[in-house]
Amino acid sequence: MKAIILNEFGDTDKLIYTDLNEPQIAADEVLIKTAAISINPVDIKTRSGKALAGKLKDLLPVILGWDISGTVVAIGDDVTEFKTGDEVFGMVNFPGHGKAYAEFVAAPAAHLALKPSGITHEQAAATTLAALTAYQAIVQKAALKKGETIIIHAASGGVGHYAVQIAKHVGAHVTGTSSERNREFVLELGADEHIDYTKVSKNEWNVQADFVLDCVGGENLLLAATTVKPGGRFISIPSSIPPEVQEKMKQQNIHAEFFMVQSNGDDMKVLADWLANGIIKPYINQFDFMQMAGAHAQQASGRTRGKIVLSI
Repeated sequence: MKAIILNEFGDTDKLIYTDLNEPQIAADEVLIKTAAISINPVDIKTRSGKALAGKLKDLLPVILGWDISGTVVAIGDDVTEFKTGDEVFGMVNFPGHGKAYAEFVAAPAAHLALKPSGITHEQAAATTLAALTAYQAIVQKAALKKGETIIIHAASGGVGHYAVQIAKHVGAHVTGTSSERNREFVLELGADEHIDYTKVSKNEWNVQADFVLDCVGGENLLLAATTVKPGGRFISIPSSIPPEVQEKMKQQNIHAEFFMVQSNGDDMKVLADWLANGIIKPYINQFDFMQMAGAHAQQASGRTRGKIVLSI
C-alpha cells in the first residue's frame, strides 16, 4: 500500500513516500481503505519534532495522521457495529499513533461512525479532529448554554470554523476573531460579531464573554485571557496556560484549562448527524495525497481558512 513515513522528525523533506504491507487488525479494529484524510496543526508540530513527537519518537519510523474517511474492507472478530462495505470516518487513536497517511488504516471500531450517504469522503475527513475538538470543548467541557456569549479566537481556522457553527447551534451569541480578510467568512458561518485581531491592541479589547475558546495560543493566549468575564470559562486548544495566567484567572473566579481532544466514536455519531442535517459544514482546501509536503506548508502558514483535505 502507499504510505508516507517519517524516519526522523524535521522539515517536509522528511515525509517519505513508500510502499508497505497492509496493516493487520486486532479483534476490536476494522481495516479501512482510505479515500480521504485531513491534516491539522498537530501534524505539522509533530513532524517538526514538537507536540506528539515525544510520545512517538520511540516508534520511528512512524506514519503521521489521525483523520480518515473510507470504506471498511475487513473487520475484527469482536466488531459488531460495522460490516465490510460500510463507509466510515473518524479520528483514529488520538493522541497516539494514528497511522492515517496511508492507503489502508487499521482503526478501532470505537473511534468511528458511519459516513452520512449525502456527504463526500472529503467532507467527512474534514469533520474529525477539528470538529471533535470544537464539539468536546464547547458542548462537553464548557457546557455552553443558550443565551450565553462566546468569543472564538481564530474563528476562520480548522477548529474555529466548526466552533462558530456549533456555538450558534447551541444558541449562544458568537463573536469571532480573524483578520479582516476572513471577516465575511466568519459572519457567513453564523457569527453575530467579528473582530479584526490585527487592529486591536492589548489595551483596546472592550468585549468579554461567558466562555472564550482560544485556538491561537502562544502570545495570543495572554490577550485572549483578558476577554473572559469574571466567573467565566476559558479553554486553550494549542497551548498550555502559564501558571501566572492561571493564578490571575483564579483570582477572577475564571475556570481556565488547556484541552486536548480524544478519539470517541459516540461523539463522531453526533457529528455525523449534524453533517447529514447541515448543522455543520466544512470549508475545504483540496490537495492530492502526493502533495503532502505542500499541504503541510499551507497548514504551517497559519493562514488556512477551514480545513486541508487530501484525496487518496
